[in-house]
Amino acid sequence: MDEEVPLVGGNVTPVLRVGDTVRREAGPWTSAVQMVLRHVRAKGVDWVPEPMGLDSLGREILSFITGDVHNYPLPPWLWGDDVMASAASKLRAFHDATTDLVTEGHLWRTQVHEPVEVICHNDFAHYNLVFQGECLVGAIDFDMASPGPRVWDLAYLAYRLVPLTASSNHESLPSSTKERARRLALLCESYGLLTPRAVLDVAGARLDEIATFTRSRGGRAEHVELYVRDAQYVRANLLALIAG
Repeated sequence: MDEEVPLVGGNVTPVLRVGDTVRREAGPWTSAVQMVLRHVRAKGVDWVPEPMGLDSLGREILSFITGDVHNYPLPPWLWGDDVMASAASKLRAFHDATTDLVTEGHLWRTQVHEPVEVICHNDFAHYNLVFQGECLVGAIDFDMASPGPRVWDLAYLAYRLVPLTASSNHESLPSSTKERARRLALLCESYGLLTPRAVLDVAGARLDEIATFTRSRGGRAEHVELYVRDAQYVRANLLALIAG
């Protein structure tokens, strides 16, 4: 039996590596998540984990993607345009592969958002992206996935990588509003279909929901306040972030 090694992250549930696999808590949502992963891999999106059912303890089994996952403080290269463009392109590929999925009758761990266009990852950000060197090679942690609009996912990626944060958020990249407008435009161009205005119109509500979720789970008050301030930043600078 391979040794069980805890992996960094897993803020919602513990994640363990066992040999070339990952084990995590299963629940009513697991069959839907594994269905999504099987579907997109069959369509060529092979940079997501392979679903492998449940183990003898009832835990979900997924293939392990070799590489590094980075958290704050981020290495300078991870703020580069190439990384942001690659992340947006991969998110688009994942979304496109889910447009023909029948989602009725499945249970999801997180809320379904209207209009339903694709399956949203709901946490597509640097800490769920796998890199080999400076090359983005995969995405992980799909357990929070649920049906929703494309922009719901892209708005969160923009929040993390543009970034769309208040000056009091010391984890993000200090930059001017003009530079953030440029980066947001690049993100949208790399994804396609969606405009900076569409992303910004959703970003505030996206952050409001995260603040409510964090509060409901007994999260630290300073984390809740961080999301509230960042939502206020987006709304206060909406026009400037579009115009640059």
